[in-house]
Amino acid sequence: MRKLSLKLGIIFFITLFCIETFMMFFLHTSLTNSRVEEELTSLQARGNSHRTILERNFDKETLAHIVLMESEEDTDVVITNISGTILASSNPHPEIKDYINQLENTVPYNGEILQRHWQNEKYIATISPIQKQQRTVGYVFMFQNTVSIHALMERLNKHFLIVGFVSGLVTIAVIIVLSRKLAHPLIQMKEATMKMSNGDFSVTLSSNGRDELSDLAIAIQHLSDELNHLRQDRKDFLSSIAHELRTPLTFIKGYADILYKRNLTEQDRQKYLGIIIEETNRLSHLIRELFELAKMDENSFIIEKECLQLNEFLENIRGKLSPAFQEKQLHFNVHCEEGLTLMADAARLEQILMNLLKNALSYCSSGDVISVIAKRQDDLVSILVKDTGKGIPKKDLPHIFERFYRVEKSRSRSLGGVGLGLSIVKELVQAHGGEITAQSKENKGTTFILTFKGVKKYENNTTH
Repeated sequence: MRKLSLKLGIIFFITLFCIETFMMFFLHTSLTNSRVEEELTSLQARGNSHRTILERNFDKETLAHIVLMESEEDTDVVITNISGTILASSNPHPEIKDYINQLENTVPYNGEILQRHWQNEKYIATISPIQKQQRTVGYVFMFQNTVSIHALMERLNKHFLIVGFVSGLVTIAVIIVLSRKLAHPLIQMKEATMKMSNGDFSVTLSSNGRDELSDLAIAIQHLSDELNHLRQDRKDFLSSIAHELRTPLTFIKGYADILYKRNLTEQDRQKYLGIIIEETNRLSHLIRELFELAKMDENSFIIEKECLQLNEFLENIRGKLSPAFQEKQLHFNVHCEEGLTLMADAARLEQILMNLLKNALSYCSSGDVISVIAKRQDDLVSILVKDTGKGIPKKDLPHIFERFYRVEKSRSRSLGGVGLGLSIVKELVQAHGGEITAQSKENKGTTFILTFKGVKKYENNTTH
């Protein structure tokens, strides 16, 4: 936490420090130049004011009056004639001769600034020409000591230092708060991912905001829930496999020991051998279904689609299963729209329907009706497998496609499989790009609805 918040704090501080330094420098320079320009403008205006008075009365009394006025101020005045002779002065300024020598032929009537470099000079200076009848007869030189400007700049610098220090403290405080606020959820997410990497998926992250951090927290929380669910599924899956494998192996081992250790009659011997063969077949069927599921999970099985004529396809299935239905005295019906086609893998679609129909065969009693109905709905093909058997309880219906889920937990082994058939059916339907749903009421029957996309072209399509 310290490292992340420190890095964020340093980045924020450097960024804000650069911005504030630039702004303070710009503001300081602007204020300094503005204040100096104000002083120069004021000095120039004062010189122009004296010039205006002298243009009216250019005599000794007026000169003495102006000198007297400036002697009471922080500014100095020097009045010369056109040839540079000093007529009056409030304070001697030796550099006046240099300024007079540097004068150009004409000075603007509004005057001009002679010296503005207050940093390195003792005085700033301006000049205003005195004119009589459009002819220059003298000059008014104004001087102001730069000590006052330096004092003003020192006060300004002091204020800027105080403001900079306070703003720096406020900036640091804000950065500390913001960096911790930003770092805290990231640290929580880091700790959550560390817990998840160690196998602990009991993660709870807050997602109160609507920003990217909240989206990330929601995603991590969702991942944690999914991993926890997968871990529980794996645990249940392995437990179910162990149970399903142990049961037939126990039967096989037990009856094999009986056959090996005891002298049995031929009738008992055949009976026990039949049980061993039955359990072996059951074990072989379980392993085959597990192998099918493993291939589906790895997407290593192939769906080779072709255009199937459903009427002919369903009649072929009726022919294969009719003896089993007749033996149990069940009515088996097939209804298919004329000319209805579907792009599907023939072997896999047969496996789907066989699983559903064998399921119905197990849960129907004498006199019940089992129907397969195929029809087109817009651009979809629906295949319904209906029966009037025992039905599925409402509480079990949402779970029937889960692996190893059994509706009747205590049913006899002869009544059904191991709870993988419907899981395989769902995987195969989804591999075809279709969907499967179930509707059921206890003692009234069950309907499985398979929905596939219809056929637009008669062409083969291979899907991995």
